[in-house]
Amino acid sequence: MQFETEMSGAPSKDNQSSEAVTQRERSVVIANNRIDSQSLFDGNREIVIAHGSEIYRLRVTAQNKLILTK
Repeated sequence: MQFETEMSGAPSKDNQSSEAVTQRERSVVIANNRIDSQSLFDGNREIVIAHGSEIYRLRVTAQNKLILTK
């Protein structure tokens, strides 16, 4: 089974930067409950995940590992 979901980022400001993040929509394919990290990150090193009322950051390290922080 394969699904396609629309992702949209909300405009926000990073605590350490004064640059605003621009909002855009894109599609990410979910196949067999699996998402390819390249399509999820879309060339970026970090994404923000909203889970309920909490905000998490998922980052790609210099060693190409993933780190999830609150």
